[in-house]
Amino acid sequence: MTRYVAKEDGVFYGDGREEECWEYVQNKPDIRGKPEAVLEAIDEYGRTKKYLMNIGFEKGKIVRDVIAEEKPVNMVELGGYCGYSAISFAAEMKKYSKDKKVHYYSLEKSAIFGRIIEAMAKLAGLDDIVKVIVGDSADSLRRLQTAFDVKKIDVLFLDHHKPLYAPDLRLCETLRLIAPGSVIVADNVIYPGNPPYLEYVRSSCEQKRQRAAAPEDQGDEYADGRWDLVYESKLIESFEPTGEEDGVEISRIIGYYQNKNS
Repeated sequence: MTRYVAKEDGVFYGDGREEECWEYVQNKPDIRGKPEAVLEAIDEYGRTKKYLMNIGFEKGKIVRDVIAEEKPVNMVELGGYCGYSAISFAAEMKKYSKDKKVHYYSLEKSAIFGRIIEAMAKLAGLDDIVKVIVGDSADSLRRLQTAFDVKKIDVLFLDHHKPLYAPDLRLCETLRLIAPGSVIVADNVIYPGNPPYLEYVRSSCEQKRQRAAAPEDQGDEYADGRWDLVYESKLIESFEPTGEEDGVEISRIIGYYQNKNS
């Protein structure tokens, strides 16, 4: 597969390329209502025009395999960008939905990107599944409960600001948005990397409790939340669309800590 053009030094997003990509995609013939064609058009832009920070085909397949296995009723992503992941994963959910209604919530901080996600989803014929929530990730997670009545997240996809991975996961714990049976998928854990997040999801409940109780500052990822959720986590190595080695961390909540005293 032809790779995306290399990431530029300095500014590589938010400089108008996302709007340019949307214009490029929507002007393609015979594309409306065809998610695969929309994804190919986005990839074509990334291969021939400018770098786009999408998950890409290789890592996207890892997530689609999780969807095929779990068959989630709802999925939430933090960091929607141009809608590539929303289209790819919502289309996969639709394959397995049969008679049940499925929902894909794309939480995106940028209002500009949020509008592009909505437009891309509509073009792909997935606007009945994809709902965009614009705002800071923590505020948007709270809105899932208050405005959209989400009780539990089946699959959570993390692809936003890397230092927020662990704090936002802890917020989901605190809000009880994740529970046994929930699956968390985190992108970019090798490139550019996210050691605090990996340490968190790979630590035992007792290790997390001890870290939070330590006198030295341990960072926001250990500040609040719950300690009774047991994670089973593994890394699947893959590649960025540009060819750099990267990986996706898949963490399943498999139960409750049996000796909790919190």
